[in-house]
Amino acid sequence: MSFNGFTNTDFNVFSIDGLEPRMEALKTHVRPKLEFLGNHFAPTLSTMLGEEIYPHVAKHARRTINPPNDTWVAFASNPRGYKMLPHFQIGLWGTHLFIWFAIIYEAPRKTEFGLTFQENIDSIYSHVPKDFVWSLDHMKPEVLNHKDLSKEDMTKMFVRLQSVKKAEILCGYQIPREKAAQLSVQQLLDQMQTVFTVLSPLYKML
Repeated sequence: MSFNGFTNTDFNVFSIDGLEPRMEALKTHVRPKLEFLGNHFAPTLSTMLGEEIYPHVAKHARRTINPPNDTWVAFASNPRGYKMLPHFQIGLWGTHLFIWFAIIYEAPRKTEFGLTFQENIDSIYSHVPKDFVWSLDHMKPEVLNHKDLSKEDMTKMFVRLQSVKKAEILCGYQIPREKAAQLSVQQLLDQMQTVFTVLSPLYKML
């Protein structure tokens, strides 16, 4: 399909009641756009990161009762899965569009990753733009603004990644739905590309 950006219809999918109706709307409206973005950015990320990167569009296949509150396409170096690896994501909640670099709780080398980040805290702190955000749980929409964090706050986040089994860390950029729905296709693609470029050193660090 050709990608025509995101619309209010896409974001409104998450206010549809019931698993089957919401999944049907996701498959119709949002998933084809995520598939386009997956195919569009996988070659770019492969070149940027120096290894083959594969797109993984969320299927939400294991859900039996609760409808998904967000959806995404993830990018990782394994063609079979992404949750165990550092990866990138583009996706939607009902309130906003997100572009993430992510390490989630399934990653077996989190202790090592957290230590690497802790050792490089000065460069990470200065490199991440002030309007970027951090998350400690990919299943919740709440974020921490980078401009509000001290180095001590970030150290705690990185230590937690090393020591807490369920710990996660995500860094990226959010676009409120009202703005995302107004951006042209090129503006959206340019913004996503910019975020990936900014976050690629975090990936390469690991």
